[in-house]
Amino acid sequence: MMQSYVPISPAAGLLQLARLKGGLSQGQLAERAGVPATMISAYERDKRQPTLATLLRLLDAAGFELRMQLAPHDPHDEVLAELETRRGQRDRNRRNRQIAAWRQAERVTDP
Repeated sequence: MMQSYVPISPAAGLLQLARLKGGLSQGQLAERAGVPATMISAYERDKRQPTLATLLRLLDAAGFELRMQLAPHDPHDEVLAELETRRGQRDRNRRNRQIAAWRQAERVTDP
């Protein structure tokens, strides 16, 4: 049975997205960054929080850079979280299947 969607921290999401967009496994990213693969896993599963310097180094190893700017607060994340809590079990199961399919999708490359 699939688990319900659990929001992860921005650092975990950024790291996982960069790794997947870079077409890297956790082991490959760890090797490029010179850290244990267990560290990448812990960061992506939100079991540990990287410092900003560490996050920037890991993103760089995946081939990306993080650009930041200050902007007025946008409550869209809170709105989405509230909508998620209102979903029925059937909708949560459907969403979990969609997330699982997305995670298993293969990277598409241009010829």
